[in-house]
Amino acid sequence: MPAPRLPDELAQEAADAFEALGNKSQAAELLGLPRNTFNSRLKVAAERGMLGTKPVLPGFRISQVTSTPNGDFVQQKPEHGGQFSVPDGQKIKGVSALVDADGREVIKWIKTSADAERQDAAFAATVAALKEELPRVEMTPPPAEVEADLLNQFVVTDSHFGMLAWREETGADYDLRIAEQLLLDWFSAAIASAPTAHTAVLAQLGDLMHHDALESVTPAHKHVLDADSRLQKVIRVVIRTVRRIIDMLLQKHQHVHVVMASGNHDPASSAWLREMLAAMYENEPRISVDNSPMLYYAYEWGGTALFYHHGHKSNIKTLDVKCAGIFRELFGRSKFAYCHHGHLHSDEGVKTDLMYVERHETLAAQDAYAAGGPWLSGRSAKRITYSKMFGEVSRNTMRPEMVAGAYVAANDNEPAEQRMVA
Repeated sequence: MPAPRLPDELAQEAADAFEALGNKSQAAELLGLPRNTFNSRLKVAAERGMLGTKPVLPGFRISQVTSTPNGDFVQQKPEHGGQFSVPDGQKIKGVSALVDADGREVIKWIKTSADAERQDAAFAATVAALKEELPRVEMTPPPAEVEADLLNQFVVTDSHFGMLAWREETGADYDLRIAEQLLLDWFSAAIASAPTAHTAVLAQLGDLMHHDALESVTPAHKHVLDADSRLQKVIRVVIRTVRRIIDMLLQKHQHVHVVMASGNHDPASSAWLREMLAAMYENEPRISVDNSPMLYYAYEWGGTALFYHHGHKSNIKTLDVKCAGIFRELFGRSKFAYCHHGHLHSDEGVKTDLMYVERHETLAAQDAYAAGGPWLSGRSAKRITYSKMFGEVSRNTMRPEMVAGAYVAANDNEPAEQRMVA
């Protein structure tokens, strides 16, 4: 922190001693001060007009005194501001100074940055407050019959709600309305064609939202993004879409487990979405929400272990060891193990000595950046069915053109305003 401002009485004391004795060393000795301390005080006294110059104007200070044949010329500049204090939510990260030939400080720059710990605390407090006010969803009746051994996993990733793509530039249009309609259509078709399994896992593997703040940039590197809409509208549509999907899953499954993985585009948004869903469905025993702040997630289904990660921190070559290490007890109990991630918008699977690791395509269209690059991945999402005893037993891959209109067709009995999307 900068040194406190020298009180006027100490500066005046130095000026009076110097004027009385005419010698800096004697004046310093009289006041019992080290020579350097006295000189510093005398300099301040001179700047404040205490050494016999003309009165300093209110709000100004003497910056320079020049002797001329016509008398002393006094240069005045506006007085410095008050003592510096670190802005709220910031911390000092460095200090730079400009010095003269004698090593004396001329001007100083105090550099501050956001205080990450205070920001995290504020975010946590905000989430806690929001959770208190959220309406709780009451219990809904389960389906009449399910196959107790089976789990349907619905894998979607990199939906990028809020992204804008222009067909002439990217090969396909994409905006907030299309994103919502496409995801609802896909889940309607995927649920209708799925086995009557006991449990559903909504495995949303990250980057559900295209941007994470009011500015349309990536959080870490500030890359400018092609954005379709205002952040609050994107949030509203995301919440509406996820709630509709969970409602559809509940109608066919005894239990629904929700994974909302954190992505590189939406680390903050995924956090508030997980906490919101956990609070909203806390009175519904048929729904569980993984609201862990970790970037890695797991679910145990009998002898089958399921792991999830977006793919921005570990990839298909390292995720087997990473997940087995983090969830070693769950992995140790398993007979079959599978890990799923997204991030690269393309399909690939690798069977290692530990588990099967699979990367998934996205349903979303390419943005201009991806369309201009060397990537030519397809568009799809998968429903994968697992058995407690036998691991994966079936899967179904569906592409956007295969599911078009499925949601509206499945909800013809709803009022039109309830079936409308963004």
